[in-house]
Formats: sequence, C-alpha cells, structure tokens
Amino acid sequence: MKIMKRLSGLKLLEEREGEGPPAQKSDNVTFNMRLFLNKGDEVPLNDLQAKHLRKERIRVVDGVTLVDHQTLLGRRRVMAGVEQALIGMKVGGYRKVRVSPHLAYRDKGIPDLILPSAIVVAEIWLRAVVEERKVPAS
Repeated sequence: MKIMKRLSGLKLLEEREGEGPPAQKSDNVTFNMRLFLNKGDEVPLNDLQAKHLRKERIRVVDGVTLVDHQTLLGRRRVMAGVEQALIGMKVGGYRKVRVSPHLAYRDKGIPDLILPSAIVVAEIWLRAVVEERKVPAS
C-alpha cells in the first residue's frame, strides 16, 4: 500500500475513488466518518451521537452505525485533518487517513474518549455534494 502525504500531519493510508467532480473549498458536503486511536481502538463517537440525533441522520452499514455530517468546506467546522481529507474526494469515495494531533484534537483531546495530543485514524466516506457555493468570477 502506498502511503501518500497530503500535508504535514496528514497521511493518506487508503483510498477508493468515487464518481463525479472532486469536492473543493466552498462545497457543502455530506460525509460519514469512523474514528480510531492510533493503536486501532475505535472511538465510539457515532454511537454516542446517534442517541441524540434524528433517525434521518443515522445509517447502518454492515452493522456499523454512521452519522451523516454536513459541512461547508473551507470554514473549519470539522476537524482540520478531516476537512483536508474531504477536499478532492468524489461522491461515493473513501479515504483512510492518519491525522497528527495539530490537525485533530490538539492538546485538548476529548474527555474519556481521546487523550490530549493523540494521533487518530479517520475513515471517511463522501456521500454527497449537497450544494456548491461558487464565488462568481470577477
């Protein structure tokens, strides 16, 4: 498996290409994600979030609970490493990335789930480009 470095602190571990145009900054996208600690233990964020969300935002794939997240790329509304991994993905695509702490949860972590300064591995599926918000040419 070829490991590709996208930017300092983000390594592409695995990729399956989707279809259509690649997602880019200013696109509003829907994606699913699974998060793992560097040693392989899954962080149960999807299961915790699913308890508090409407059923329309939950999907179960191969027995795994996934949450449909939406974000506007370029606005830093999700973990920096995940946002960078989403840029360039095509709908139906998959990426597995290793994210250094400065692009993840930094020195704060998430109490009882992710230690401060932890390296995480994210599996990301791009489900849809919901709306493209392009800046008009000047």
